[in-house]
Amino acid sequence: MNVFSTPVPQLALVALLIVAAFSSGAEAAMLSVNRYRIRHRAEAGQRSARMLERLLAKPDEWLGANLVILAPASVFASAIATILAQRTGYPYAVPVAEVLLTILVIVFCELAPKIYAASNPEGVALHAAGIYQVLVLVARPVLWLTNRMAYGFLRVFGVGRATHSSQALSAEELRTVVTEAAPVIPARHRQMLLSILDLGRITVNDIMIPRQEINGIDLSESWDDILERLQKTPHTRLPVYDGELDNLIGLLHMKRVARELARGSFSRERLIELARNRESYFIPEGTPLNVQLAQFQRNRRRHAFVVNEYGDIEGLVTLEDLLEEIVGEFTTDPATITHKDVHTERPGVFIVNASATIRALNRALGWQLPTGGPKTVNGLLLEHLETIPDSGTMVRVGNYEFEVLQIADNAIRTVRVRAPVAEKPTAASAP
Repeated sequence: MNVFSTPVPQLALVALLIVAAFSSGAEAAMLSVNRYRIRHRAEAGQRSARMLERLLAKPDEWLGANLVILAPASVFASAIATILAQRTGYPYAVPVAEVLLTILVIVFCELAPKIYAASNPEGVALHAAGIYQVLVLVARPVLWLTNRMAYGFLRVFGVGRATHSSQALSAEELRTVVTEAAPVIPARHRQMLLSILDLGRITVNDIMIPRQEINGIDLSESWDDILERLQKTPHTRLPVYDGELDNLIGLLHMKRVARELARGSFSRERLIELARNRESYFIPEGTPLNVQLAQFQRNRRRHAFVVNEYGDIEGLVTLEDLLEEIVGEFTTDPATITHKDVHTERPGVFIVNASATIRALNRALGWQLPTGGPKTVNGLLLEHLETIPDSGTMVRVGNYEFEVLQIADNAIRTVRVRAPVAEKPTAASAP
C-alpha cells in the first residue's frame, strides 16, 4: 500500500508546521523574556522559572536543541509538500506548492508565533521550559557534535568561545528601567531612585554651602556678640574659627553649649575646649556624592569642609544636604515652600538668594538654567556681566531675566528673577 495514498502525509505536514511554529515562537519568547523577573520567580520557588533560568544560562544548548527540531521540521515539510505536489500530475504543481508553503511558513510558522511570543514572552517561555529541558537531554550527543563544529567554524574567523557573559546593567540602562517603570512606581519614589543613580555624577561642589554663607563663631568678636549668635542660631553645629574661616578651631555642638550654660560654667576658654573636642573633617573639592556618602558613613561624620588644591576652605557640605539630593528638601509643608532660597513675589517673579546653586533651583523649580559653568546664581551672573554690577542692573540668561537687588562683599546677594510663565514652580516639581 502506498503511504501517499492515505491522509498520513497531510497530517505529517501539518504536524511538522506546528513544530516549526512552536520552535519559532519559543525561541522569540526565550530571547526577549525579562531575565530579572524570571530570576525573581525562581527565587520565590516557581519550578518552571528555575528550569527556564537554567536554560537561559546556557543559550548554546537550548538554541541547539531548538535547531535540532526546527531544521528537520522545515526540510521534511518541504519534501512532503514537493512529493504531494508531484503526485497531483499538474505541470506547475511543484512551484505552486513551494510558493504556498513559503507563504504558509512565513505567516503561520514565523510571524504569527513570534508576534504572539513577543507580546507574552514570560508565559510562552515558562510553558516551553519543560519541553526544552527534555529536548536538551535527548539531543545532547547531537548538540555536542554540532556545537563543536560551530565553534570550530567560528575560530576560522577569529571568534573564540565566550568565557562568561555579564547580565549586569549600566547606570544609564538602570535609569531607563526606572523611567519606564512609571505605572508601578510612584513618581516620588521613581525620582528618588533616579537621584541615587545621579550621585556619581554630582560632586560636593554642586551642593555645598559657599564659604561666604557659612555661619560660625568668630573668636575675635566680643563675648557678648558670641553669646548672642549662639542664642539665635538655628543650627545644631557651628564651626569655630579665629579671625577667618581658614583658621578653623573645630565644630561646636549646641547640645554641649546648652549643658554648659545650664551649669553656669560657659566661658570663652570652655567654648574653645568644646570646639577642639571634635577635629574638623576636610574633603577635596570635586568629590562625587556617592563617594562622600560612603565616607560620611565610614567616618561617622555629618559635616565636612570642602577645600581646594591650596587647602583653602571653599564651602561646607552636610549629610542633610546630601540626603536632600535623594529625597528632596526636608520641609513640613511642601505645598507652600518651593525652595529655601526662593520667595515668590508674584506669579512668574521670584526673589532669589544669589548664593543658591543653579542645580538646586533647576531641580526644585523646574527651571532650565545652564549648569555647565558656574555653580551659583552669583557666579552665573558675574560670568555674563564680567564685572561686579550695581544694584538695579538687568541681565538676561536664556529665557530668564535677572535684576540685581543687593550687592555685598564684592558679590551679588539677592536678585529678582522673571521666569517664563510655563515654568512656574509647583509642589509636584520638587522630587
